[in-house]
Amino acid sequence: MTDDMSRLEEQMAHLLRTVDDLSDVVARQDRELRDVSRRVEILLRREAQRDTDTSGSIFLGDEKPPHY
Repeated sequence: MTDDMSRLEEQMAHLLRTVDDLSDVVARQDRELRDVSRRVEILLRREAQRDTDTSGSIFLGDEKPPHY
């Protein structure tokens, strides 16, 4: 009976350690996801502003630049 109890306590300690480790991973990923989301939002706003600034001109990929 004592061996069973020791084995269960050992398994519980390992499980608690695993839960703590996973919690740290999830917290780090949450911070990274918020950072990436913030950066994407900045890029989307920047691209929307660029679209607004150049809305009067149409860019065609095969046009020669104006200095030609």
